[in-house]
Amino acid sequence: MEFIASNWLWLLLALISGGMLLAPGMRNVGISCTQAVQLINHEKAVVVDVCGAEEYAAGHIIGAKNIALDEFEGKLPGAVKNKKLPLILVCASGSRAARAAAIAQKLGYENVQTLAGGLQSWREANLPVERSAPPAA
Repeated sequence: MEFIASNWLWLLLALISGGMLLAPGMRNVGISCTQAVQLINHEKAVVVDVCGAEEYAAGHIIGAKNIALDEFEGKLPGAVKNKKLPLILVCASGSRAARAAAIAQKLGYENVQTLAGGLQSWREANLPVERSAPPAA
């Protein structure tokens, strides 16, 4: 017990560093661009971009529906009625999509995926992106 009392700072540092090493493996990092394309082509996956309207207009995956994260819970059931279809959630980097995935699962969607690295990884893979007219002010 005396050892713990006199070395508590080192023990705390060891626990924190160990937790930081384990954290990346414990979170959902999402599916690759290749896996997303396969789901879209073979299983009719629905792609939902959770970025805001201006960000969506600047570039998004072809055919993606746009439901901003702050409206996601209320609008997803109307936009994607079949809860059994694969649902691929996308944002610029992946962080908002992860939050949207938790909401979609809570709403009963059975096959929810996020795109690892978001639209940034899609562009880096040289996959097609389309633009749309910016929202009216």
